[in-house]
Parts: sequence; C-alpha cells; structure tokens
Amino acid sequence: MKEETVKLIVILLGVASTLGIYSILYKENKVFRFFEHLYLGLAAGYSISAAWNDILRPQWWTLMMIEGRWWMLFAIPAAMMFYMIYSKQNSWMSRLIFGLFLGATAGQTFQAFAADYFPKFRTAASKAVMDLPEVNQPGAYGLTPFSAALNNVLFMVILASVMTYFFFSFEQKGKVIPSVSKFGRYTLMVAFGALFGSTIMARMSLLIGRMYFLIHDFVQVQLLHMQ
Repeated sequence: MKEETVKLIVILLGVASTLGIYSILYKENKVFRFFEHLYLGLAAGYSISAAWNDILRPQWWTLMMIEGRWWMLFAIPAAMMFYMIYSKQNSWMSRLIFGLFLGATAGQTFQAFAADYFPKFRTAASKAVMDLPEVNQPGAYGLTPFSAALNNVLFMVILASVMTYFFFSFEQKGKVIPSVSKFGRYTLMVAFGALFGSTIMARMSLLIGRMYFLIHDFVQVQLLHMQ
C-alpha cells in the first residue's frame, strides 16, 4: 500500500473520529456513543500498556525475576485485594488496601509538598522587605526589588488570609478576623476563577487543534488527491 494511501486513510479516520465526537454538540446520538466507547477503549488499552512497560516491568517484574528479589512476589496478593471490591462478601479486604494505599500516597504527597513549598514560604517571609536583589539585577521572573518585595508581602498576606478562612477551631468574632477570612475567601474565588479560565483555554486549544486539522490537513490531502 502506497504511503499516500495510508496517509489518506489515517486522515479520513481522524476526520470521522473528530466529527463523531463533536456530534454531541447537536444532541446525544449513536455515532457519538460509538466514538466515545472507541476512545475510552483505546485509552484503557494504552494505559494498561504504559503501566506494564513503564512501571510494572522495570520496577517489579525485572527486579523480581532477574535480580532475584523474591519478596516482591507478595505484591500480588496485595494487588488482588483491590479487586475484592467486586465481592460483596470480601469487600472489606478492598477497603483495607485502599486505605493503606491512600494513606501512603497522601503522606508522600504532603512530604513532597512540604519539601518543595515550605522553604519557599520561609524565604518569602524572610525576604519580604529585606535581602532584595540589586536595582540593576532583577530577581526571579524579572522582578525589580520593589516588585519582588511587594510580591512577597502579598503572598504572605494571601496565605495567612486563606489559612484563617479554613481555621475552624474557634469562632471568628470581632472585626479583624472575619475581615481577614472574607479576604481569604475572595482570593480563593479569584484563584478558582483563574483555574477555570485556564481549563477553558486548554479546551479551546484542543478545539483549535482539531479545527486546524479539519481545515488544513484534510483539505490539503483532498486537493492533492484530486490532482
């Protein structure tokens, strides 16, 4: 089969898949359901392949079978406990392994967060109004000394405000604490709005990529095929 023919078939499949997925914009239909299940099946297959090639084989199978770390065989019963969630009688076993897994993951995540951000908190607090770069030597992100100091102060104020908003150990009375808590809530709303906006921009980027594919690649191949 010629290379042009293969390229044409691939592009036609891409066009059919794109139009099939975006047919949901009209209404729920069988074409969208077909391509949705096709996409999910391909994604599941790719995930299984990636899990084996990138994680299980190098970090478990190779170590156990080639390097002789036989004790890693005990990972199999632990992994089988996850599937006990489908058994009504033995579902308690899945809760044990899920709890252990989530606890270990949460601990590692907090450890990584603390190692990454706590030094930044300390640095921002200590350099809020001192130890700034020279006037002719902007610091990180090209900030001038004044803007760097303002950035550090604003960062610490927002951090304290947000932490005050989530602090429920005592009733928030008076004028200062409720005001600080309200300011923290507003900054959270701004942050969530920025995250939502970035999500929309990411979806728009995907849409633009698909539209470029339909307009540029498909039309170009069709013109070449007609010639």
